[in-house]
Amino acid sequence: MTVLLTNARLIDPENGERFGSVLIEDGQIARVFSDVDALPKAAEVIDCAGKCLAPGIIDIGVKVCEPGERHKESFRTAGDAAAAGGVTTMVVRPDTEPAVDSPETLQFAARRAADVCKVKVLPMAALTKDRAGQEMAEIGFLMDAGAVAFTDCDFVNRNNKIFGRCLSYAQMMGAVVIGHAQEPVMSDGACATSGPFASKLGLPAVSVMAERMQLERDMAMVEMTGVTYHLDQLSAAVSLPVLERAKAAGLPVTAGVSIHHLTLNELDIDGYRTFFKVKPPLRPEEDRVAMADAVGAGLIDIISSMHTPQDEESKRLPFEEAASGAVGLETLLPAAMSLVHAGHMDLATLWKALSLNPAKLLGLDGGRLAEGAPADLVVFDPDKPFVMDRFALKSRCKNTPFDERRMQGAVLRTFVNGDQVYARD
Repeated sequence: MTVLLTNARLIDPENGERFGSVLIEDGQIARVFSDVDALPKAAEVIDCAGKCLAPGIIDIGVKVCEPGERHKESFRTAGDAAAAGGVTTMVVRPDTEPAVDSPETLQFAARRAADVCKVKVLPMAALTKDRAGQEMAEIGFLMDAGAVAFTDCDFVNRNNKIFGRCLSYAQMMGAVVIGHAQEPVMSDGACATSGPFASKLGLPAVSVMAERMQLERDMAMVEMTGVTYHLDQLSAAVSLPVLERAKAAGLPVTAGVSIHHLTLNELDIDGYRTFFKVKPPLRPEEDRVAMADAVGAGLIDIISSMHTPQDEESKRLPFEEAASGAVGLETLLPAAMSLVHAGHMDLATLWKALSLNPAKLLGLDGGRLAEGAPADLVVFDPDKPFVMDRFALKSRCKNTPFDERRMQGAVLRTFVNGDQVYARD
């Protein structure tokens, strides 16, 4: 069946904004029309009423708690949340119980996702067995089973010899490795960023230099091995010169940032509100602004939700003891819109970070409004105001820091391979 989306404000991360229409045939974008072109007939015509039409979001670093903790998030509930948030591809983390470190575990997760999930799911696998940093995972077999990248998530390997061997083998296999830039000894037990505010609250804290120190180590390892390396979430301004030098030197490095570190700061944990406890901890406002500007300038490549479901029992604890993490699949788009409204970037630049650059990193065909690209699309109103109600979220866990926050930007429709998987009531 053919579907024609008309009267749309096209957000094209490669060619900027313009008004036009998109024709979908056989799950692909068949043609993109300008607003003066004669439009063809189609089995279904949807008037976008001047709202934005963009490639679906490709979210790298989503935690779906299957296997092991299905009570926190299943592929079904994560898929529903993603569709409602305009996320058409979830790139899921391997930090499950057990970890996704074997072809069998990866295939189990892939089958579950294919059976029940409304959106596309691409699995990542652990770089080392059980994410323990002692023995390399079966990278070749895992790639054959469908792994798109390798990461030990927030476990940082302290053994440079083992880590270097893993990176060298990954480079030989053409694999993408994703790292976490937080020096593990300094970061151990910390739940806030060092400074007067953390001291006032009496919380164990870590300096932003822990991020820079680990980043320097990782860049040296990339220079030594030549592996394609992505940093999952930078958060501190002191890291940006290191990243800039690495890119200027031609190292195959990209960097991401979580939406929470782009829109929240350390003051939000006042009152020991554990829904604001994330990893790495929230930073001072000057760091938040620096990270947003780095996305606008193209130095930081990717924005992700770092969706991490935690149940009430693990969050309703003293701040030091509470679990880290926040859900983000449904709040990613409206939170990201605040960056546009604040003037940090335009919509086309934002969509490079949300869709085009993640597709490029993983070698996907999506992230573009172009003929032949998959019809993974989102229609949204960038200005629609609403008050976030965490109990209305489709995620099984409701641990969002944006509860009761006034936000702008609402998803109206989501399409995956041309099929509508979500429509706002």
